Amino acid sequence: MNPVLLPALAELQGLVEAGGAHLQQRVVCEVRCGETRLPVQVITLGNPGPDVPAIGIFGGVHGLERIGAEVALAFLRSLVMRLPWDGVLHRQLESLRMVFMPLVNPAGMALGTRANARGVDLMRNAPVEAVGRVPFLIGGQRRSASLPWYRGEAGAAMEAESEALCRVVEDELLGRPFSLAVDCHSGFGLRDRIWFPHAHTPAPIEHLPELLALQHILDQALTHHRYVLEPQSRQYLAHGDLWDHLYLRSLQRPGHVFLPLTLEMGSWLWVKKNPRQLFSRHGLFNPLIEHRQQRVLRTHVNWLDFMARAVTSYRRWVPLDDAERERLRADAQGLWYGP
Repeated sequence: MNPVLLPALAELQGLVEAGGAHLQQRVVCEVRCGETRLPVQVITLGNPGPDVPAIGIFGGVHGLERIGAEVALAFLRSLVMRLPWDGVLHRQLESLRMVFMPLVNPAGMALGTRANARGVDLMRNAPVEAVGRVPFLIGGQRRSASLPWYRGEAGAAMEAESEALCRVVEDELLGRPFSLAVDCHSGFGLRDRIWFPHAHTPAPIEHLPELLALQHILDQALTHHRYVLEPQSRQYLAHGDLWDHLYLRSLQRPGHVFLPLTLEMGSWLWVKKNPRQLFSRHGLFNPLIEHRQQRVLRTHVNWLDFMARAVTSYRRWVPLDDAERERLRADAQGLWYGP
């Protein structure tokens, strides 16, 4: 597969060229796909200073879920097209760092597979073991790369793509006073869900107050949104979750807040509206009708813009008072984990 023949890579390069000096691009690793080597790239813009907050947008971790990469690219495109004229955006970027990895798994996208070219599911590839029972296969397995949700060999280093994502997050996000990551996926349920750690244990994470405060401003600003914010463990447990791994790493840096979120677009709704998609492997994970794809992109680009604004202004809504934090923690515990 020639990189030029992978449309998403060509689109990404076009956006980099259109963004000019406002964007920085670097290749964090290259992966083999047949006889070709494909780049895994990171695009950054905004203030690089370590004292400003940051948001990271990730897509294409599962190559089969093209819509995830398309959402990340659509948001980047909206920013690039606004750069020549939008003074408000430029003022926002003075106090915000933005990081994009729209194509974490370019070989999987080229091959039309969930896993990378070595058959490893990148979202089951981190050195994190689930505490409790995981569902058969879907929770991660080490039996064979010919089966889905393969974690890789026990004790082996993480895959190049997983390692690259982790390195970018540690370099660009974890050292800041406040940072947030959004990883765009599809394929679960009839609703668009926003999952936060943990995936490996049902135990609540430390930053429940921040997450409930985020839900409050989301509900207030996007009154009619259809997102369900919840811990992934509410649906199922899994081994090897990259975002659990990175969240646990972030706790080693006291005084810094890192909130990793996974946008899990409800692809079952697209199948329900167009049952013929059941007969297409891509149709199980992506909207195949053009107007429906455009609606999906519009919806999630607006939400990502909200998230970037929330990160920029985190000091105005993140709870700091101890009593307020404990009240929010108790409310979150009741909402997401039961009495």
